[in-house]
Amino acid sequence: MIVLIVEMKVKPGTEEECKRLMRLMEENTRKEAGCIMYVGHQSTEDPTRFAFYEQYTSEASLHLHWNTSYFKEYVSEGLDKIVFERQRQLYTPVG
Repeated sequence: MIVLIVEMKVKPGTEEECKRLMRLMEENTRKEAGCIMYVGHQSTEDPTRFAFYEQYTSEASLHLHWNTSYFKEYVSEGLDKIVFERQRQLYTPVG
């Protein structure tokens, strides 16, 4: 299993658009064969901070996710236009 945590900060005033795009990503990604979990989050302390918590069966499944048409539509052509700060970290289980 591979875990990806993506933290991002969006431009003020774009929070609702971010949530809309994240919901669309959740809806589509959860149907992927290699997706175990895919959840979007909004900070309780800063409404412009968001995060995705993603679990996949393998790194290959994650790469397939990045190559879907909806990833391009909702992330590359959507979120990328309103996000100005992003961090990505990959993890594997400890035990």
